[in-house]
Amino acid sequence: MIKTALRFIRYDRVKSLGVIIGIVISIFLIGQQVGILRFLQGLMGGLVSNSRTDLAQVWVVDNITRNSNELAFLDESLVKEVRSVEGVEEAWGVIAAGATAKFPNGKSSPVLVIGSEPPLFVAGPRQEKIIDGNLMSLIDDEAVSAEYFDRQTFDYPVGKGTRMEINGKTAWIKVQTRDARGFAGSFIYTTLSRARFYASLPKSTVNAVAVKVRSGFTADQVADNINGIIPNVKAWNAETLRKSTVSYITLTSNIGTSIGSLVIFAVISGFFIIGLTLYSAAVDHIRDYGTLKAIGATNGYITRLILTQSLIFAIAGFLIAAMLLEGFRLGVSNSGLMIRYSLAEYTALFTITLFISIGSSLFFSIRTINKVEPASVFRT
Repeated sequence: MIKTALRFIRYDRVKSLGVIIGIVISIFLIGQQVGILRFLQGLMGGLVSNSRTDLAQVWVVDNITRNSNELAFLDESLVKEVRSVEGVEEAWGVIAAGATAKFPNGKSSPVLVIGSEPPLFVAGPRQEKIIDGNLMSLIDDEAVSAEYFDRQTFDYPVGKGTRMEINGKTAWIKVQTRDARGFAGSFIYTTLSRARFYASLPKSTVNAVAVKVRSGFTADQVADNINGIIPNVKAWNAETLRKSTVSYITLTSNIGTSIGSLVIFAVISGFFIIGLTLYSAAVDHIRDYGTLKAIGATNGYITRLILTQSLIFAIAGFLIAAMLLEGFRLGVSNSGLMIRYSLAEYTALFTITLFISIGSSLFFSIRTINKVEPASVFRT
């Protein structure tokens, strides 16, 4: 069966190459758009995902917040209230306030100043995100962090030792992070008190309370306990808040709709273009299929033969598309577009490839060939 299928493929190399190229283009476009969407969604939940989620397992914010990038102001007395709730081992105030950074070349950019108490720095940055400097150096006077990939955003080569201004106040970059970013603006990490200073906030202000869960309790249990006792706030499991942020921004910004429509278009166009190419190839071989029927081949055999060809096309096209996607991923990583493809995503892409190749064969080619009469081979 496979040998016969390969003979049919080799016999019409041009159309076979066209089918494979069509699959490659469709799957590459789909994978590219999905990868970009995943990257953007990672940025959307960056405030939570870049925090010390091993410590900050529950976040307490105002009671209307669904987006962690838009946190309201709370009174610091809330931290003591939260500490008294059953299941809470410790609680810390967190600042995440907007500001404007200005650099020696005169360029300025909006930033999000994130502050939490040393030495734990529960709001981040995580140790594995630091590529230059020491986390504890953020305790130094005027010390802040800066993100390596924000050099393009700032239009200035920020690095350890760089002087800058935040809301007109001097700051020195003592820590450089890599891929500790968010959707609302460039992240600048510092201490809690200094974040208030740079954002010009009162000393009693916080934007959120990060909570460590006591052993024997779950994050959801503690969140429910807080919600049942303290009014006008909402406690979230940290992962639930991250997911809520991602879904909220994806829907309200129409990013999901835009990328989703492109993916659907790529699937539909690939299905019909590849299907029509396979149909054309089947019509060109209609006498060959008729001959096979004349010597005893059944419709079932012909169907399996065409499906085998489609499977070969799908495997070849997917492998080439996967290599191109990996090349694309590596090529854009140096510019800060950190795209990652999981095994589940590659499995989904292969499933789409099978749908496009085999599904279009069933819809276009097989129905036509099954109607061929063996006697038609002998007609002139």
